Amino acid sequence: MFKFMSVAVVLLTFSANIMAQKAQEVVPPEYISTIQFRGGNQNLLPIINLGERLQISFDALNGREEDFYYKIDHFNFDWTPSDLSKNEYLEGFDEVRIETYENSLNTLQIFSHYFLTIPNRETRGITKSGNYLITFYDDNGMVIFSRKFIVMENIVGVAVDIKRARDLRRIKTDQVVQFAINSPSLLLINPKRNVKTLVLQNSNLKTAITDLVPQYTIGTELIYRYDKEAAFPGGNEFYNFDNKEIRGANSTIRRVELNDLYEHYLFSDIDRSDRPYTYNPDINGDFVIRNIDAQNQNIEAEYVVVHTNLLYYEPLGDKEIHLYGNFNNYTIDGTTYMRYNKTTDSYQNARLFKQGFYNYKYVLVDRDGSIDEGAISGDFWETENDYTVLVYYRAPGARFDRVIGIGRGSSTRITNN
Repeated sequence: MFKFMSVAVVLLTFSANIMAQKAQEVVPPEYISTIQFRGGNQNLLPIINLGERLQISFDALNGREEDFYYKIDHFNFDWTPSDLSKNEYLEGFDEVRIETYENSLNTLQIFSHYFLTIPNRETRGITKSGNYLITFYDDNGMVIFSRKFIVMENIVGVAVDIKRARDLRRIKTDQVVQFAINSPSLLLINPKRNVKTLVLQNSNLKTAITDLVPQYTIGTELIYRYDKEAAFPGGNEFYNFDNKEIRGANSTIRRVELNDLYEHYLFSDIDRSDRPYTYNPDINGDFVIRNIDAQNQNIEAEYVVVHTNLLYYEPLGDKEIHLYGNFNNYTIDGTTYMRYNKTTDSYQNARLFKQGFYNYKYVLVDRDGSIDEGAISGDFWETENDYTVLVYYRAPGARFDRVIGIGRGSSTRITNN
């Protein structure tokens, strides 16, 4: 009897631990490329209003015209599974095939371009705000990749200010996000426990600040005036290249070759960590697909092998240098690794990119997976960055975290008071 109960307890505990696991995005295989969320925020983390369309596309470079399916799951603020059943947050049903795709046209690299819009005939809409994960899988049920997105309601106002750090040790490198939540129509009960915030720099979930609580309340406002706890390294403006014209060199491409595919060799980049900050307009890590000779960018933009070259002479120790940007959802993998070339005394990478305009930077990656974004590019308080603050609320007795407001700020209006 006791043995049976012990086994049952172990099984229940194991099941609870499995259920409580946080959602992780599955990195796509190499033949899946150029995953894009469409909308007003380009390809950055998609944050849509409840009732708005969600659009996502990707290319399969294996030429098989495979069938892909998708499912949508709802999560709490901390990305653990919510208690909602599927029919409570989804009108219609998922786990159906993507019906819309086109094959490439007049390109050396053959590919199929898949496109999904929600709502559609089967998935008629999302009915609850919150965190979501959309997962794509094949005929065999094998997961191909997954991506996070957020659905929100506009109930509270969020005023965001970007400040310089008050700590003199960080005043030249950091940017601080201060904000206030105004809720005139919704009573926020016990906000220190029930209100949670997500603070993003350039829409990058991997560097988000999630542990802030309101410091004090004035009327209907919750005030957040942190310094160190809400600080981000300023970073530097991203490097970029533009290969919308595939046959010609330009200010970022020094040489073009045609082999099996077009190959573009970029001008060498340098270590900027100890150089003065210089403003250079960027799109904060994002990318835009374009081919000036194409009528349909989705299927006529070519895939190009882009060669990057970094001159960097500091010892690495156990660390590695990687390319970094939203072109692959800020993922560190084999395609982003910069290999040392003894002949040129530089670090080099050759990676497939679909024609367009891309932002990228170089980062140092430690063995434990930690990423130092400023080691090569530097950290400067003057850098132009976009900031987003999302507000979550779970009322007493509620079973999920609602997203009830959003605020945006830019360091172009940074102050030190």
